[in-house]
Amino acid sequence: MKKAGTLMHVGLAFAMAIILFGTSNSQIVKARTTSILTSNDVGVGNLLNPTEVAEISDEEVEKAHEFAQSINDEAMDEEEYEEEEESSKLVMANVSLAMNIRVSPDDESEKVGVLYKDCGGKIIEQQDGWTKIQSGDLVGWAKDDYLLFGEEAEALAQEVGVQLVTSKCDALRIRAEDNDEAEVLGVITDNSFVDMVEDLGNGWIAVDYNDQTGYVQTDFVATDFRIDEGETIEAIAAREAEEARKKAEEQEKAEKAKLTQNTGAVSASTDEARLLAALIYCEAGNQSYEGKVAVGAVVMNRVKSGAYAGTIPGVIYASGQFTPALNGSVDRVYAGNIPDSCIQAAQAALAGETTCGTATHFRRAGGHDGQVIGAHVFW
Repeated sequence: MKKAGTLMHVGLAFAMAIILFGTSNSQIVKARTTSILTSNDVGVGNLLNPTEVAEISDEEVEKAHEFAQSINDEAMDEEEYEEEEESSKLVMANVSLAMNIRVSPDDESEKVGVLYKDCGGKIIEQQDGWTKIQSGDLVGWAKDDYLLFGEEAEALAQEVGVQLVTSKCDALRIRAEDNDEAEVLGVITDNSFVDMVEDLGNGWIAVDYNDQTGYVQTDFVATDFRIDEGETIEAIAAREAEEARKKAEEQEKAEKAKLTQNTGAVSASTDEARLLAALIYCEAGNQSYEGKVAVGAVVMNRVKSGAYAGTIPGVIYASGQFTPALNGSVDRVYAGNIPDSCIQAAQAALAGETTCGTATHFRRAGGHDGQVIGAHVFW
């Protein structure tokens, strides 16, 4: 009976230790007490729910408390160790621009990506002055000469990294002050994030929102410290292709803008404007409005160039230039009815508008390099 009573007290002390310590570290308690539970011929149910209720002294309660506290302290030490171990896996690039990451620890091996200045990752393996790292999607070997480890890596990461605040709800309100009644500066959606400024410790976090300090409630966000990551060769190729596409689009827009840049208005009489409209009809009557303006612009570009006659009639009737003017077609149209679209195109050209830049020539498309508009090519 004495042995059973002692075990009962141990069991009750153990049960109190679990209550005092909490359930979060029950696995450690379980491991610690396995020998107690298995070395005595006593059921677990009898220990935790004894059939005989024994009195427990204050001394035994204090021992149970000390037992629970010792386990708690060790668990905290283990958590700190795990954090330190995770921190020890941190690696940062120690370069001025970028370093190559290779498929194997060899200078001649295939390059799988690039780790840039202030980028980092975690250590996977180390051997012979090389470290295998993971940085985002990039996994490969880097020379230790170009890396920082331990406290140096941690210091650099803290300097260049950012603490991100990510929304956990569909529409997270960012307020001007840290209270529910403050003005709403904006809203970010689920999984969108902003930079943290400061955790106020009162249920609110200060964030950077469009260069303003805003505030979000801690309960509706997740926080995460991040450092920049490297790029794989595939990612670099995709990025460069996208950059090239955007550059080509910008160049095309610039060229189009140049082709339509106003060249300056020219004063003309009513008769000169009508003559220009008649030529436009003869040369481009069946073309789009853009094509009509282009023909008118060619005439006006010649007037302004100094290499041709300085007047509209002088350019139109110049020998060997515009066939409709030489065979009488322009005169017949001038004397008759001219479509409104041709008159409008002539007025636009006189006002300096152009759809062919500073071109001074055009002909049927296909026989010359230049800007093609409809059936004509302009240069």
